Amino acid sequence: MVNEITNSTSSAVPEHIEIDPILDEMLKAGVLYGRSKSKTHPKMIPYVHATRNGMAILDVEKTPEMIKSAGAAIKAVCEKKGLVLFVGTTPPAKLAVKTLAEKTGYPYITVRWLGGILTNFKTLSKRLDYYEKLKSDKASGRLEKYTKKERLDFTKEIERLAHLFGGLEQLKRVPDLMVVAGVSDHMIAVKEAKKIRIPVVGILSSNVDPALVEYPIVANDRSASSIQWVMERLEQYVEEGKRSAVVSAPEKPESRKQDKK
Repeated sequence: MVNEITNSTSSAVPEHIEIDPILDEMLKAGVLYGRSKSKTHPKMIPYVHATRNGMAILDVEKTPEMIKSAGAAIKAVCEKKGLVLFVGTTPPAKLAVKTLAEKTGYPYITVRWLGGILTNFKTLSKRLDYYEKLKSDKASGRLEKYTKKERLDFTKEIERLAHLFGGLEQLKRVPDLMVVAGVSDHMIAVKEAKKIRIPVVGILSSNVDPALVEYPIVANDRSASSIQWVMERLEQYVEEGKRSAVVSAPEKPESRKQDKK
């Protein structure tokens, strides 16, 4: 069915008309495919361009502006050296989310959302501290004083915690902004963020109310190539914000004294 949609969409454009490069990229990445027409949220109707074979075709001409708005918010947080948490636990989202977060040095969640990560952060931080201590103790050899069975138990515990908390080592406090790849699959995370007033950048499809997040990005949230395309565009705003933070960092007193000499 996807091929039929692609063919019908491509054939609708006369050969002598040049397609906008960005629009062409989104078409190739599958950004325009929404969910079934029957699942379209009433508030998403303005973002649906058409219906093909019972599937909503998103009006992706609006997507770049939404990315620009979300990117500006991300850049502002990064400029102030704030903390951004990236979330994407579905198979199509995991790789793109992990790649961007690790590349930019921010915490991420790609396994599953643990209830209370935001609303009960004190408890989470204690578990993270315990995980970090176990890893440190093992690396330094401090666990060697225990029996073989005890060391094996510690190793299993480290592996279990790594599965749960891998990617959260940089989450030293409640984040200033959260980026969610697939709002409909991460409603608990979005609700927690809303409860404590953390703004959310959310990639969402035709089945979700865009008002649930502060910075919605309408795109196919069930396609790895679509999510990757969006995340790659958001990456430039993260990098710009981090560069601006470095450039605008106040000069150390020691440096000023040396210059005067």
